[in-house]
Amino acid sequence: MTLRAFMHRIAVLAIFSLLLSGCEKGNPLTVVRAVAAGAPSLAPFFEENSGLGRDATTVRSQPVQGSLQQGDTPGLYGGSKQPTICDVAKLERFLTDPRNHKKAQAWAGVLNIGTDEIPEYLDRLTPVLLRHDTLVKNHDYKKEKAVPYNSLLQAGISILVDEQGLPAVKCSCGNPLRPFEGDTGRISVQFEDGNKKWAGYQRESVVAVKPAPRKLARIALVDVQEPARGISRPVGSTGEKDTAFNAKKRRTVPDLAGTTFARASRELIGAGLAAGYAGQGVPSDGARVTATDPPAGAELPFGQYVMLTVAGGGTSTSGGETGPTTTPPPPSSGAKTPPTSTPPKSGPSGSSGGRPGESSSPPPSSSSGKPGRSSSPPSSSTAPGSPSPEKSSRPPSPPPSTGSPPTGAPVTSSAPPPPATTSAPATREPPSSAPVTTRPATPPPATSEPATTEPATEPATREPVTDGPSTTVAA
Repeated sequence: MTLRAFMHRIAVLAIFSLLLSGCEKGNPLTVVRAVAAGAPSLAPFFEENSGLGRDATTVRSQPVQGSLQQGDTPGLYGGSKQPTICDVAKLERFLTDPRNHKKAQAWAGVLNIGTDEIPEYLDRLTPVLLRHDTLVKNHDYKKEKAVPYNSLLQAGISILVDEQGLPAVKCSCGNPLRPFEGDTGRISVQFEDGNKKWAGYQRESVVAVKPAPRKLARIALVDVQEPARGISRPVGSTGEKDTAFNAKKRRTVPDLAGTTFARASRELIGAGLAAGYAGQGVPSDGARVTATDPPAGAELPFGQYVMLTVAGGGTSTSGGETGPTTTPPPPSSGAKTPPTSTPPKSGPSGSSGGRPGESSSPPPSSSSGKPGRSSSPPSSSTAPGSPSPEKSSRPPSPPPSTGSPPTGAPVTSSAPPPPATTSAPATREPPSSAPVTTRPATPPPATSEPATTEPATEPATREPVTDGPSTTVAA
């Protein structure tokens, strides 16, 4: 290679590196400090060796389908038969002790509450174990102030979550937690200060949590030691009121074609399944689902992901997600969903009667609590309460004026118009009316056919109610 060619290559590389650095400046990486399970914090609010909480160091992060997950996602969190992973009473005594007033002020300030509200706030928190390496905004206590920093908590760490499923407190040290606000797709994790890179760490299994749309009454957990065992834990309890359910029991994938991403997520949560998507960008709530993988009618264990393919709507900005992907690539089995849209409609309804086998008590109470926002109704506050607005958002899309059957409008409106135009000529020309009027006679079947779409929306309201303990997370 000649000197001239060599210099030319160096110049090209220099220009290329400048271009890359320019891109990095526009969207820099977020530095995140790793926090390993069992590793003590350097500047904790509460002394690590005081027995406030303990981590499960044998838990390995589970795979995820989408780096931003909702706080009521089935199986997002774990538990065990020994639920005393966090001594909430001890934390309360510490923070309400007058000698710790400065620390309590800093602690409460992070969570946007007053020091007098600490006891009531803690009473609404629920101890869980992380099943995923989870991004949060953590806080150290330095010079009588709460110092925020982004951190990645290892799976197995015990935390307290609030009524919308958001991480609120790290149990072992009492550090307050807030949602991660960066781009989950652009992070630089630093493993230091005793937090060595843990076994099984995979960038793809990292998740951040966004709040559930409504307050929860119960949280459905997976036993980290016995994955076949599900745990239904009332919000605000520490394990003494837990009930178990069969996490391996198969749950039917509902027919979601044509629904919005927000509604599809709620229906899946109601079915005890998780909503998955491809890429870093979260589909917007209004994006329409075109296919699912696996397709409607398939059966999966509790908490398994159903990949959603959506069209339009852009990406959601909630949770700090700014990824470029607006619509996930369609899965290979996606095309199966539209053709099977009718059979699955009966599928979810049938399965809704069988899935709640574990606990029949939640369904009645959830159905009665549909309109409410309080945490008393077990499983309706997310799915049953919110699908109704979705129903009203779907009918507007079709322009036709066959408004007599509102629920069928989206589909019936497409069939009636042709008959309507043929019926007019039929009345004008009596001689040919016999053959022509026989055609208008077919519209009733056309309108009765869309009636099958009404049950498709009904499972949306029944689904969460029927799933008892597995859907209590969607309270």
